[in-house]
Amino acid sequence: MEATHNKTANPFTISGNWEEQAKKLKGKFSQLTDADVKFEVGKESDLLRRLETKLHMKREDVIYLIKKNMPANL
Repeated sequence: MEATHNKTANPFTISGNWEEQAKKLKGKFSQLTDADVKFEVGKESDLLRRLETKLHMKREDVIYLIKKNMPANL
């Protein structure tokens, strides 16, 4: 029996103006630095990992937090 753990089954993508979203996150969580919220296309997992570590949150909670700050019309 093969057990697989695929975190990319529902890939997470950033939409909207990430700079603006990052600014909101840094305003809400003062411990975040520019390096923590640095985003590169295709490296969403790296961003999530940094935020998970810094905020002491689960991946799902970090994704929820980011999606909550995304513009609704996207």
